This record gives sequence, C-alpha cells and structure tokens, in this order.
Amino acid sequence: MSQVPTFSEENLENLAFHYKEILKGLGENPDREGLLKTPMRVAKAMDFLTHGYRQDPKAILESALFHEDYKQIVVVKDIEIYSLCEHHLLPFFGKAHIGYIPNGTIVGLSKIPRVVECFARRLQLQERLTSQIKDCLQDVLNPLGVAVVIEAQHLCMSMRGIQKQNSVTTTSEFTGAFLKNENTRQEFMHLIGADLH
Repeated sequence: MSQVPTFSEENLENLAFHYKEILKGLGENPDREGLLKTPMRVAKAMDFLTHGYRQDPKAILESALFHEDYKQIVVVKDIEIYSLCEHHLLPFFGKAHIGYIPNGTIVGLSKIPRVVECFARRLQLQERLTSQIKDCLQDVLNPLGVAVVIEAQHLCMSMRGIQKQNSVTTTSEFTGAFLKNENTRQEFMHLIGADLH
C-alpha cells in the first residue's frame, strides 16, 4: 500500500493533549499506568483513520488512466470499507461494490479501492460516501455510466442508541447507462451478487 500521509508532530501533540483532557472529563486518571500513553495512541489512531483528508482522490485516478476501446461493465466488488460516522465518531464498516462502463478510458483497477479508501478515511455519512465515490469516478473517467453500492454496519446503531445488532444499511448511486437502462443496472446488481470467485 502507498504511504499514508500523516499529521505533523505538533498536530499529534495537540490532539494528544485534548484526548488527555477528555479522559479527565470521563472521570479517569490519565496519569495511571494503563492510560499514560493512551492520548498519543488515540491521536495516532485518528491520524490514520482520517488520512483521506490529506489525499486527492481525483489525482489517484488520474495517475493510472489508459486509452482502451472497451465498452462493457467493469466491476470491482467486495471492497472493504472502514469509516467513522461524523455524528458520533463511531465506526461503520462493510463493503463497496463499484462498476463503470468505459468510454475510451479505463483506470488501473487498484485505483478504485484507493479512491474508496480515500473517501472512507474521513468523518463520513454512508450516503455522502456513496455519492462522493460516484462523482469522482464520473468526473475523472467520463464513462458511459457509474454504479456504486455500499453495504455497511454502523456501531452507532448496534453499540448505542437503538442497539440493533446485525442490521445492514445499503446505499446506491447510479449515473448514465446504469441510471437510464434497467437491464444494465440489473446486470450490475447480478454481478455484485453472484459468487463468481
């Protein structure tokens, strides 16, 4: 995997200071042995979990564009996603399924999961994440159509609040041929649902 862009030392120290204050606010003693290094550990974890802010998803795609006269559906499915819900800063996780129909330009296949990762590693809503991936692919590739489906479990629903285990949220976005042609959309849905491997 490519190098993950990181915060400056000053930014990490600032975050660690605030996490120490949060521990105090919870009634904990941040100076006890088990918590002594926790503020910096959490700061570094948040650095990693939000590194998508420091990446350019369009540049990721543009780094591997190729001219190819292929006009059938290209699908990359079961892309693992891990993100943080912006409402409670709790994780949501699942899989993204991406399809596009080239219009003279294809992209290196590894770049699609990288774009998903770039947007997922930000404070997110699943609905926005779905739209951002779709818009980025549409803008850079100018394909005949883009399809994005995300299935995810949200810890803000299972760990707190309604506390419903195993519920899955599904979001989808379509452009071009996937939006206008039901047969094309159904073919994509069949491909992401089929156990082909």
